[in-house]
Amino acid sequence: MKTPYGYVTLRYVHDMVTGEFVNVGVVLYAPEARYLGARFTRSYERLNALFRDVDHRHFRKLVRHLDAAFSDLAQEVASGLGLEPAAGVEAVVRRVLPPDDCSLQWSPSGAGLATCEGLPQVLAGLFSRLVEKYTRGSEAARRTDEDIGRNFKASLKAGAARLSEKRVSGRDYHYDFHFAWKNAAWHLYEPVSFDLVDKDSILEKANRWVGRGVALSDAPEKPNLHLLLGEPGRPENRDAFEHACRLLRRMPQEPELVAEADIPAFASRVAAEIAMHPDEET
Repeated sequence: MKTPYGYVTLRYVHDMVTGEFVNVGVVLYAPEARYLGARFTRSYERLNALFRDVDHRHFRKLVRHLDAAFSDLAQEVASGLGLEPAAGVEAVVRRVLPPDDCSLQWSPSGAGLATCEGLPQVLAGLFSRLVEKYTRGSEAARRTDEDIGRNFKASLKAGAARLSEKRVSGRDYHYDFHFAWKNAAWHLYEPVSFDLVDKDSILEKANRWVGRGVALSDAPEKPNLHLLLGEPGRPENRDAFEHACRLLRRMPQEPELVAEADIPAFASRVAAEIAMHPDEET
């Protein structure tokens, strides 16, 4: 049976006078299923490509706050506490971020039907369609994490059906990895594109991943992490990319770094491993 859900997008409104905005997050709420899910972009460099004077530090702080607040609220929803049964998604999100004249604004709500088990996939699809698709930089040739992930899934072929999202939670932080499957342990495959405009953005992105690794180092689960790296298209950014790779190797998880040219062969290896364990749960 399918359950009704509502969703809203979170908009970064750069100029309240002109109304220019870009979608930076999605929240989905299904009251009958006691499900609340939220995803927010952390790719401020994409905002920077559209609006050059974005306050990056302030934006990151807001996103961290929203992530933590919705994670706490999702636990309340799952336990059946804290929300009226008839509350819609607009009422739910206003508990975390009330309407005012700040740069973050909620869109009008949408609705749909899905199975309870399919709600996380619906959220991921909405995030991809409503946020990632429209927050790309101004250069048409620039490739995003989504582009690198799409290439990996295409190379994986039939094995792609076994992949799912996987949340890894430490004491103070959690992160939803895009592609994962499990046999004896979880294997995480995360696309990370460094096809960015400038060198500082490349190093900043690598530093964020190192920080993420440290924040997840106390997670009870110890998955095997593989980072699928998109290389910079600009030759002058190659040295920054090499520095970024050295930074990534400092992560406590000791991730395997998969060069972009090696992704097809790597995906074939993963597909073979998946085929050898057809009964493992994801």
